[in-house]
Amino acid sequence: NTCSLDYPLSLPSFFLPSQLGCCMLRRLTTMATQAAVKKWIVPPGATPAELQEILKPAAQLLAAGEVVAFPTETVYGLGGNALSDSAAQKIFAAKGRPSDNPLIVHVCDRKMIDMVSSKLTPSAEKLVERFWPGPLTVLVPCNDKVSRFCTAGQPNVGLRMPDHPVARALIELSGVPIAAPSANKSGKPSPTTAEHVLSDFGNSIPGVVDGGACQVGLESTVVDCTDPDPNVITILRPGGVSREQLQSVIPTVHVDPTLESGIVHSAPKAPGMKYTHYAPAAPVRIVRGSPEFFVQVIRKLQTQQHQKVGVLCSSELADTYKCADHIETCGSRADLQTVARGLFAGLRKFDSTDVAVILAEPFDTLHIGHAIMNRLSKSAGHVQITSLDDV
Repeated sequence: NTCSLDYPLSLPSFFLPSQLGCCMLRRLTTMATQAAVKKWIVPPGATPAELQEILKPAAQLLAAGEVVAFPTETVYGLGGNALSDSAAQKIFAAKGRPSDNPLIVHVCDRKMIDMVSSKLTPSAEKLVERFWPGPLTVLVPCNDKVSRFCTAGQPNVGLRMPDHPVARALIELSGVPIAAPSANKSGKPSPTTAEHVLSDFGNSIPGVVDGGACQVGLESTVVDCTDPDPNVITILRPGGVSREQLQSVIPTVHVDPTLESGIVHSAPKAPGMKYTHYAPAAPVRIVRGSPEFFVQVIRKLQTQQHQKVGVLCSSELADTYKCADHIETCGSRADLQTVARGLFAGLRKFDSTDVAVILAEPFDTLHIGHAIMNRLSKSAGHVQITSLDDV
């Protein structure tokens, strides 16, 4: 189940690029990347004993201060010891992540919370009781044990217990809380498979645990639980737990105003608030209007600007937009959970095409739709097309 060669393949000195065809050179480069990074494959339905055997080497790397990518129910994370400054710095360096962008700390049980937090606030206690393990991160006061790089020097830390047996087993085996942002290069769409991780990092990280595709597909909801009023919380990033679900536990649920404006002048309280995120190589534009208007936008870009156009849309409208040069469906409008699951994978697929622009279909903002549109808006830099003059 394990591919764990410890050194990269290298080309013999007598091979020069001019003597190799491009295809051969790419193939050898790919072989070198695959040989350099350790990969542990967890089969579906692995027993606790099997998990322990497969994950032990990865957990040892984490305990030793290295970084390892691993699956959660939301997206793949790039993990490191949250108590170690050097491990946290390796995460930032690998991703190219701005240093003022804090990391979420993952725990395997309630006991591990004490290793990084001075206390859970009353509102956090209620939310943890209801939604853990699951796609919810609570922002609470930190202690002096957690790395200052994880908190970006702020007084609070984001905590989450993932609802994924591989993630929790890995954290438990490592014996330390794991800081883990999404396992992608900063600014790119988040990874929902191990292949996405390897595409971004190649052999620049020590290893990746392959636990299959992520089931939620979007990062966790981040909630500020530091308000003195235990009946008030603020959503800093929408995710797998919706505002409506939070309101079933806490009466007053605010939404941080920067989620709409996209403008944060100070240090962000949580990941995903300040910087460009989730963006493929080609620019993304959200098209607001009827399907007929969407087709007009495609045609104008193709005929007047001579651009190849990609479209990211629901399965229901794929045939309507078949005039586009490349189409990726991300799920069904009838089940937005499928859209959440397919959004990042769909965006990533455009990087293997030659489209000059990606037009995206918007979705309803109720429930998980709020998180979907947050990610789409971020990927588009909040740019929308509402008339042909915008094209």
